[in-house]
Amino acid sequence: MELGDALLVAGAGLGAGFVNGAAGGGSLVSYPLLLTTGLGALTANVTNTVGLLTGYAGGALGFRDHLRSQRARLRELAPVALVGGGAGAVLLLSTPESTFDAIVPVLILGACALFGVQPALRRRLVARRSSTHDSAARLRVPAVLFVFAAGVYGGYFGAGIGVILLAILGVVLDDPLPSVNGVRGVLSLLVNVVAALVFVFSGDVDWPSVAVLAPAALVGGYAGARASLRLPDTVLRVVVIGFGLAAVVRLLTT
Repeated sequence: MELGDALLVAGAGLGAGFVNGAAGGGSLVSYPLLLTTGLGALTANVTNTVGLLTGYAGGALGFRDHLRSQRARLRELAPVALVGGGAGAVLLLSTPESTFDAIVPVLILGACALFGVQPALRRRLVARRSSTHDSAARLRVPAVLFVFAAGVYGGYFGAGIGVILLAILGVVLDDPLPSVNGVRGVLSLLVNVVAALVFVFSGDVDWPSVAVLAPAALVGGYAGARASLRLPDTVLRVVVIGFGLAAVVRLLTT
């Protein structure tokens, strides 16, 4: 890897980790920048999943105080997320790269849209937490089906997986929002772990990029978490969506 590409990938890891630590959606930063180093769309996606695991792990640890009451939830939903993530990863590797190239702009646009409406989603979930008292019996069938579907999406193309899981869990779980967010963080990590394990044995990972991306994402994640209380959320959101739209333009014009 040339020095210029290494610096670009390091910047991608820092930026993605920062955004994940502050608000989520970091793949919309790192994925477009990986494309600019000359990686193909599929290789960039696989490399991005493996390289950003450190950021997801840091995010999950950040919610540890809210997860003590969620062990039963996680025991039920973790296997579903793992199976879904593995299925999505296998589906990605069995998809011709030309097909993936055609699909990924639509996926990125969908992730950008979800990231854009995330503040409204948060407000609705907070309002719902204060006004409803749904039965925990609602958990089983809806949560299992929707978490599996989200896991498949996350294993196939991870951008926006956290927002998707937050939306799903906010509907099917009747718990305080920090606890829901904690469950979302752990499930996002599990989906990406199993997908990364599949990708590691696929031969499609660009390991020099991962070697630069992973530690940078870890540093960026810590910095993002620290800065999240001071950085205007709107500014961060506009920048991230801008990266996502830039990736769509690049994919459609190359």
